[in-house]
Amino acid sequence: MFSVIILQGVVTVLIGLLFCLLQGWQAGYSAWFGGLTALIPNVYFTYKAFQYFGARSIGVIVQSFWAGEMGKLILTAVLFAVLFLGVKPLNVLAVFVGYILVQMTSATSLLLTKSFLKR
Repeated sequence: MFSVIILQGVVTVLIGLLFCLLQGWQAGYSAWFGGLTALIPNVYFTYKAFQYFGARSIGVIVQSFWAGEMGKLILTAVLFAVLFLGVKPLNVLAVFVGYILVQMTSATSLLLTKSFLKR
């Protein structure tokens, strides 16, 4: 999972730079904030979900996954609220494109990893 987080961080930076070059500074930082809104909760989930190991602690592992997912959802909502209330001017389309692309990076990298491991 650590490599997925690194990849999401790289995609976040690249999306911000690409939007900045193509549509200007406002779109660039908006896309970057959108990517961070996906990345930060994923980092939190990864930390919480993979905190425990071993067959004897299965109950704690399930509980930590649940806490990680709930924390991720709450953190995502809070970050979007802070973003929309606190950052002016904001390119809303760039925010959502950044957010969705970083989320897609996560899903795509897991699929690629799974197919790579089958070989």
